[in-house]
Amino acid sequence: MKKIAILGAGESGAGAAVLAKQKGYDVFVSDMSDIKDRYKELLDMHAIAWEEGTHSEERILNADEIIKSPGIPDNAPIVKKCIDKGIHIISEIEFAGRYTDSKMICITGSNGKTTTTSLIYHIFKNAGYDVGLAGNIGKSLALQVAEDPHEYYIIELSSFQLDNMYDFRANIAILLNITPDHLDRYDFCMQNYVDSKMRIIQNQTEDDTFIYWNDDPIIKEELKKYDIKAIQCPFSELKEKGTIGYIEEGMYKIEYPMPFNMEQEELSLTGIHNIYNSLAAGIASDVSGIKKEDIRKSLSDFPGVEHRLEKVVTVGGVTYINDSKATNVDACWYALESMKTPTILIIGGKDKGNDYSAIKELVKQKCKALVYLGADNSKLHQSFDDIGIPVRDTHSMKECIAACYELAEPGDTVLLSPCCASFDLFKNMEDRGEQFKTLARAL
Repeated sequence: MKKIAILGAGESGAGAAVLAKQKGYDVFVSDMSDIKDRYKELLDMHAIAWEEGTHSEERILNADEIIKSPGIPDNAPIVKKCIDKGIHIISEIEFAGRYTDSKMICITGSNGKTTTTSLIYHIFKNAGYDVGLAGNIGKSLALQVAEDPHEYYIIELSSFQLDNMYDFRANIAILLNITPDHLDRYDFCMQNYVDSKMRIIQNQTEDDTFIYWNDDPIIKEELKKYDIKAIQCPFSELKEKGTIGYIEEGMYKIEYPMPFNMEQEELSLTGIHNIYNSLAAGIASDVSGIKKEDIRKSLSDFPGVEHRLEKVVTVGGVTYINDSKATNVDACWYALESMKTPTILIIGGKDKGNDYSAIKELVKQKCKALVYLGADNSKLHQSFDDIGIPVRDTHSMKECIAACYELAEPGDTVLLSPCCASFDLFKNMEDRGEQFKTLARAL
């Protein structure tokens, strides 16, 4: 019996374990952290051996193959030992792809992944398609393949997931953009990160579709290096030679495969970044044969994504917006660009090698004050204090909201768009956003 060891017992690891057990593997799950009760119950239900708080090296290094959680870096001691021994390491998505012939619509990019993935799922679901949501959001793809299979899967893919994908094939691959992010995981080398993102098009054939943002300078350069077999569907804010999706005179337009248009004002998502997300989603839906009326309806009634430019509350004439998902500089740029009122920006967290110069001019234009929120705010002080607007130094969400309340006046916006990961002060990005919402609503 072939042995599989699974590192990490979260959503992806537990789901992969169930599928592996179903397919006749000898499965062992190991997590250095505590395993959540619901995943323990799932593993126990399927009689799968597991451990928490340690890694039993003898059992792990005796495996024929390793399925690794995307959150575990390659320099983790147990992973290095697996690599040294030559054990093949794959992702849950790679493993699940072996056991399904369903259509895979896969989305990656430094920014906009979750919104675009959720919007495509919304369109497919409303059109009556048999569809599952997986990857970075939704349920484990492997668990769905094992217990709740669908004809289509809409999959958000991070660079970490793509790193351990080899034979998996995206029927529709969407590359939204590439800007610096997670460089701490890529030896602070941008090309390593770029190479990871470009893996989304590996294995595509002439029968597949590649949708990408035509204006991204990095994507433009990278495409020169690849022999792309898939049908290319570039989109842009404005009509350009070769683009099949764009905005023209206030109209949202798609030219291929079936011409489609609607008033830009009818789109439920606003802001330049969301035009790109809506174009990518519309093209993917059009390519998949969804009717125009279904695409139009879903583009106009999509409610948006939690923690992404989420309007929380207006207190004393001050609007509080939760953009906790903005974990890199480019995401914060898009958030600031969409602001129409004087803004108090909350920024900070676990720095991933950020270059804040990209937003400095926009901060000058849009912001009346900055509130730093992190365990160590020294880099923020170095980057922004010389602008000359009020700043506050805070180390908890309670301090942060108090500072914002003091600085804000009627007509202002308080925007949580941190540019950084959350793990210095919070459990995760969601925890940061939830604390912000709870305290803002309590004002």
